Amino acid sequence: MSGGKQLRAGLIGLGAMGRNHARVLSGLDGVELVGVVDPAGDSTGQLHVPVLPALEDLLALGIDYAVVACPTALHEQVGLQLAANGVSALIEKPLAQSVETAVRLVEAFEAAGVVAGVGHIERYNPALQSLRARLETGELGEVYQVVTRRQGPFPHRIADVGVVMDLATHDIDLTSWVTGQEYTSVSARTVSRSGRLHEDMVAAVGQLTDGTMVNHLVNWLSPLKERSTVITGDRGCFVADTLTADLTFYANAAIDMEWEALRTFRGVATGDMIRYAIPKREPLLVEHERFRDAVEGKDSDIVTLRQGLRTVQVAAALLESASAGVTVPVAPSRSDDPLQAAVAS
Repeated sequence: MSGGKQLRAGLIGLGAMGRNHARVLSGLDGVELVGVVDPAGDSTGQLHVPVLPALEDLLALGIDYAVVACPTALHEQVGLQLAANGVSALIEKPLAQSVETAVRLVEAFEAAGVVAGVGHIERYNPALQSLRARLETGELGEVYQVVTRRQGPFPHRIADVGVVMDLATHDIDLTSWVTGQEYTSVSARTVSRSGRLHEDMVAAVGQLTDGTMVNHLVNWLSPLKERSTVITGDRGCFVADTLTADLTFYANAAIDMEWEALRTFRGVATGDMIRYAIPKREPLLVEHERFRDAVEGKDSDIVTLRQGLRTVQVAAALLESASAGVTVPVAPSRSDDPLQAAVAS
């Protein structure tokens, strides 16, 4: 900010993710956390800012932007109120629990003319950022397949959406962002084994605009916590572990075929393995820095609301496919907001 002025920020929601946002905001350069909204208050007593019962109380303090970390079902209500008051917002993913509510949020913030983004934090994971850069320079050659696995125990804090909207949206967004491609169709199967209203496991197959095959396995039923993205192409495969932010490349090796019957078979062989040394900054901190810069009017690669809407549309198609037992086509995004614009940012 010119003249050293700090942005005044607020936070809505003090759940597990909200407390992480509070920690980062409290030490973010150029930003002052001035208040938090949570009807339950601060049970730890560790916050050094007012914890307020209602959003109106936070707005009365005068804020430049707010981080929305309340339950997904409340995103629309909170977001519309922020937009109506001309306050920028970083809304935790997913943007909304349905396409219709996501559309209303997009339209409200666009009409208000203020900066708004979605907290798809995987875009700021060092392993995925390095992977994306390497794909852009053609290190993998033609991309054949993207496979993600996101498994772990059920988080009891999630009650308003199932595993598709809560977890699979990570994989949907990162797949489109890393490859620079949109989904054209999806097929999915879901189950619910934990006695909840919503699904807790999904297996999905999709196709991207360039023909790349996509597979997602996501669940809340595994005692093993796993976060992996494997991208296979004609030169080998990249494996990104987003829990450790490690990126490894497994190269295809050219080998001579002495057996005449196999000479016409085009296969691959194990080649060199490279684990890259990459800087590992905290993704949430990077996400906040980028959003702060956007609010200040600087060029910054935040996840826009329209990109967040696109992810909700694909997630809704997964749920539709699982319900109907059919492959569901995904309509292209708006021509004036193509995914490629996001990739280039």
